Amino acid sequence: MAGGNQSSVFEFLLWGLSERPEQQHRLFLLFLWMYLVTVAGNLLIILAIGTDTSLHTPMYFFLASLSCADILFTSTTVPRALVNIQTQNRSISYVECLTQLYFFLTFGDMDIFLLATMAYDRYVAICHPLHYAMVMSRRCCIILVTVCWTLTSLVAMTHTFLIFRLSFCSKKIIPDFFCDLGPLMKVSCSDTQVNELVLLILGGAVILIPFGLILISYIRIVSAILRVPSAQGRYKAFSTCGSHLAVVALFFGTVIRAYLCPSSSSPNSIEEDTAAAVMYTVVTPLLNPFIYSLRNKDMKGALGRLLRGKVSFSCGQ
Repeated sequence: MAGGNQSSVFEFLLWGLSERPEQQHRLFLLFLWMYLVTVAGNLLIILAIGTDTSLHTPMYFFLASLSCADILFTSTTVPRALVNIQTQNRSISYVECLTQLYFFLTFGDMDIFLLATMAYDRYVAICHPLHYAMVMSRRCCIILVTVCWTLTSLVAMTHTFLIFRLSFCSKKIIPDFFCDLGPLMKVSCSDTQVNELVLLILGGAVILIPFGLILISYIRIVSAILRVPSAQGRYKAFSTCGSHLAVVALFFGTVIRAYLCPSSSSPNSIEEDTAAAVMYTVVTPLLNPFIYSLRNKDMKGALGRLLRGKVSFSCGQ
């Protein structure tokens, strides 16, 4: 069946989170809890930043954008997985699958680009503090986030269109709990060489270029911090980067494992790939609010004021 002619009647079957029936109830409760905590935690971050005038700075503007992207990212996959577990129905239509793929790629790549943007923000703040206000102006921050959204949309559209060209025949069990590029290419009965090449080049660039920029930024940051004469000054500079570094290590470690490391089609490999996907699609968005709030006094203070109802609104950054 030609990819372009397949309709919503055509369905895939998702492999899911586990093949074992006795684990389904526990998995449902676990993923429901993680999803609710993820949404609540990231929403609190957004509200705390939006309602506290002391946090209207570029660093927290990017953090609020990251929290928004995380909510959308995890909402693309987890609710559908929960419905499939609860109804014991793993089917997903062709149109729904491609729609999920597009938004998953958009919000996932947005996380990557925002982490790179946040590294650049820290680089300017620490290495060029006198020019920080001018370089990271409100206009510049909005442009950076807009460019991130535009690039992620274009990348997602490219991959989704290439998947749309493929044909899918008898083997329709997607070896994952959501529709992703690799699993969809595995179940296609078309030649996927073009898709694989674009995934390698474009996908590799989307992951490795931001990761490289983050590394360069932190090499420059560390070099600048080591030149600070006082131990207290060095600690203060490092403390502003610790949370971001923790999130970068967690997110990129699992993303690189999932997309840039080859895997076979064996059941053990499918379970390993699913575990890696859970790490960056569910666990990382879950942990981000805790990492940023527990290691940041300003965020803890803002969250405390928000929960106590002592907030102040302002349109200024």
